[in-house]
Amino acid sequence: MLHHVSTGSFYDNFDIPWGNGRANIFESGQLLTCTLDKISGSGFQSKKEYLFGKIDMKMKLVAGNSAGTVTAYYLSSKGETWDEIDFEFLGNVTGQPYVLHTNVFTGGKGNREMQFYLWFDPTADSHTYTVLWTLLTSCNFLVDGIPIRMFKNNEAHGVACLKSQRMKIYSSIWEADDWATQGGRVKTDWTNAPFSAFYRSFNDVDCCSRASVWNWVTCNANSNSWMWTTLIPNQVGQMKWVQDDYMIYNYCTDYKRFPQGLPMECNLG
Repeated sequence: MLHHVSTGSFYDNFDIPWGNGRANIFESGQLLTCTLDKISGSGFQSKKEYLFGKIDMKMKLVAGNSAGTVTAYYLSSKGETWDEIDFEFLGNVTGQPYVLHTNVFTGGKGNREMQFYLWFDPTADSHTYTVLWTLLTSCNFLVDGIPIRMFKNNEAHGVACLKSQRMKIYSSIWEADDWATQGGRVKTDWTNAPFSAFYRSFNDVDCCSRASVWNWVTCNANSNSWMWTTLIPNQVGQMKWVQDDYMIYNYCTDYKRFPQGLPMECNLG
């Protein structure tokens, strides 16, 4: 099968290999919760691996004083030269905004961080966070269907792309108060524990089932309009709005961090 869609039960799609009972599935498989306390965090992983596709997850983040906590939702392969696509949500003190930290690893190389505030309270309700992973654009990050970041395939210019390593979906919640909140200045207040994140409405379109360009082209031709290879004008405007108004860090403008020159992809558009 070249174009597989799965929805529904967390029982069917995920395993819970760590957390010692701190991650649990409820409501006949429609709700999954991950919890962090002073002893341990928790998390889950997909039963299958993906090579290209669209992954949607609805998440409701830790409410209240979440300083020092990180809730991660990402795709990753294994090995020393792994590929990875990251959403990480960095908690904050009550009333202060979460930071959405994104990163892309290719061949074990990351350092491609972009950070955003969100235009809504991610603790008040569930919102959809999407990875759209294609051969031509490499990956797109979307929030409630709005593109916030695109990592393009610039392999022709010597930039490694996400094209050959299958990745599993992972999510976890853990304590990282040495760096997560205001650079580590604000520590976790364990009197607020346990901290819980909530997951609903997982959907995937697995495209394709084998690693070949022919399968990708065939699947793309039979897929819905979300399989764009470039942003349409409305999406260009949406991404510009997010990056102009809500982006708080972009590695491609951090000249102090890269005194010998910005990474290659930063100069390619």
